[in-house]
Amino acid sequence: MKVKVAVLQQSPVFFDKEATLLKTEELVAEHAAKGTQLILFPESFIPGYPRGFDFGAVIGSRTAEGRQLYADYLACSIDLKTEDRARLEAIARNNAVYIVIGVTERAGDTLYCSMLYLCPEKGLEAVHRKIKPTGSERVVWGAAAGESLVSVQAPFGKLGGLICWENYMPLARMAMYEQGVQIYLAPTADSREVWTSTMRHIALEGRCFVLGCNQYFTKSMYRPEHQALVPNEPEEMCPGGSVIVSPLGEVIAGPLFGAPGTLIAELDLEDIARAKLDFDVVGHYARRDVFDFSWR
Repeated sequence: MKVKVAVLQQSPVFFDKEATLLKTEELVAEHAAKGTQLILFPESFIPGYPRGFDFGAVIGSRTAEGRQLYADYLACSIDLKTEDRARLEAIARNNAVYIVIGVTERAGDTLYCSMLYLCPEKGLEAVHRKIKPTGSERVVWGAAAGESLVSVQAPFGKLGGLICWENYMPLARMAMYEQGVQIYLAPTADSREVWTSTMRHIALEGRCFVLGCNQYFTKSMYRPEHQALVPNEPEEMCPGGSVIVSPLGEVIAGPLFGAPGTLIAELDLEDIARAKLDFDVVGHYARRDVFDFSWR
């Protein structure tokens, strides 16, 4: 089985849900027309990753301005109980393509950093919410429970993955491997060069294809009032680093730094079986006589 995939290193229209949904529609239509079967977007593509913001929070106090910024972020985030869900499902259906997209998801008045799996026939098939936001992300994003460790069976292979630094949680990765993930998806906001090493390690460890997807984002893409909140940030706030890696840890495409763009590759899923000759983390290398793994 072969599948054509696209990793979109693009930027949202920050804090503008409607404009970013329109941009999503355009990007998906463009790449679906090229025969792409799976499209991956970055972490919190809608309505944007709030890089550099502190939301007026320090230990022991919060500011009125920070509370208002949170309310603004809440208002433009994705609510799956509203028309937002239908809009996203229609994009997948109208273009006959699987879409995995990072969003900030609103559940009541709580926000989660989520990854949505959109099937062209079934619509929203699964939601992964980040189980452990990193550092100051915890100010605005809640932490999900174990039922968020999901995978999806697409016609061309098993999809699953984790968001950003969740990928440094060995047991969370193992939960993905245990589900037989073949195409491991890693939307992120980590643009360090060493992130490529992380993606290669996961591919080797899980004997799976890994798609790492980041935004390319500059300070000028913020509205003026948001630029004023990040005076010490460089103009190039996120240089990207998206990459596609084979089950033997070989870089197939990327890493892409310094510009927006798209990585496209045709994946041969038979490469997974070939790679498991000498290592299978849930098979002959699992040592179930020694280790007992479960999650909840």
